[in-house]
Amino acid sequence: MPAYLAKVYVSYKPTVNDPQGLTIRDGLHTLGFAQVKSVRAGKYIEIRLEAESAEQASSQVREMCRQLLANPVIEDFRFDTEPV
Repeated sequence: MPAYLAKVYVSYKPTVNDPQGLTIRDGLHTLGFAQVKSVRAGKYIEIRLEAESAEQASSQVREMCRQLLANPVIEDFRFDTEPV
C-alpha cells in the first residue's frame, strides 16, 4: 500500500483572540522589531499514513483534522499530502 506524508497547518480563525501571538509580538517589540504589527501562532503536524490512493489519504487526513487535530469552532486547518 502506498505511503503518504500529510503536512497539516492549524490556526485560529481570524475572529479568535490569539494570546500566544500577542505574547510573541510583544517579545519581538522588546527585541527591537517595532515594525511587527501582528502575529498569529498555530500548529504544524506531520502525519505519515498508508492509503490506497492520494484521494483516500486526503480524505482520511481531512477527517483526522475535523475529529481531533483542529477545533472547528475556533480553528481553521489546511493540509498538503505527498507520496513518500
